[in-house]
Amino acid sequence: MSPKNPLPDYARYSSIALQMLVIIAGGIFGGYKLDEYFNLKFPVFTVILSFLSVGFAIYYVIKDLIKK
Repeated sequence: MSPKNPLPDYARYSSIALQMLVIIAGGIFGGYKLDEYFNLKFPVFTVILSFLSVGFAIYYVIKDLIKK
């Protein structure tokens, strides 16, 4: 019996990690730009959007893992 080819699994999980990275970076960047636009001393939007983007990224990954 030949061993299973691990390449599709590596590609799938690498894709998931990259998607998480893009979602979280987008949330942080958007929050930073909003804080910059409103000229806030404390980075309220950066904090809020970073937490929301992490939550959304985790939700997206769990949904994708359950689907496949």
